[in-house]
Amino acid sequence: MELNKYIDHTLLSPSATEGDILQLCKEALEHEFYSICVNSCYVPIAKQALDKSNVNICTVVGFPLGAMSSEAKAFEAKNAIEHGATEIDMVMNIGRLKSKNYLAVLKDISAVKTAIGDVPLKVIIEISELSKNEIVKACEICIDAKADFVKTSTGFSKSGATLTAVKIMKKSVKNVLKIKASGGIRDAETALKYIEVGVHRIGASSGVAMMSNLTSHSAY
Repeated sequence: MELNKYIDHTLLSPSATEGDILQLCKEALEHEFYSICVNSCYVPIAKQALDKSNVNICTVVGFPLGAMSSEAKAFEAKNAIEHGATEIDMVMNIGRLKSKNYLAVLKDISAVKTAIGDVPLKVIIEISELSKNEIVKACEICIDAKADFVKTSTGFSKSGATLTAVKIMKKSVKNVLKIKASGGIRDAETALKYIEVGVHRIGASSGVAMMSNLTSHSAY
């Protein structure tokens, strides 16, 4: 198992500069990470920096609150794809979920999926804001909306991924959807624990540190 192939090397800080994004791309190339994850305005820069490489370009939509209109989310996603994004991480409308307006949540996700077609769609359900039952319901809606992944967290809420929540998500989606864990995963040992319980992707800003402190026997 190669940890680097699980990592979405992430930089979503509002103060990230163009130079920071180029450095992120450079690191992703050096370590052969699965992808980078950046805000959508930086997709063209990333596309140019990663041209002809195997590093994917992931961007976030409706980030970090998830509370904008479905039309805005769908446009942002489609626009990002047109400029070079190869994966979309959208934020679920958490307030609508907690209002039990499940149809609105379903339509919101479906609108983005329809806009991007076969491009992988990860739905951030923001586990820190949800009860166990709400996590289960969020996962069920993601299945119905034909998303490709459920993702734990934006990293901008009160806490990030937890093994407990990931286990609930795994039980809910079984093998229908994949799982991305993100938020607070800062070392290789923690990342490997998530992979062991069934996570397919790790969103982290500490990918370089993970690789540098990873011993050879734990990487493979």
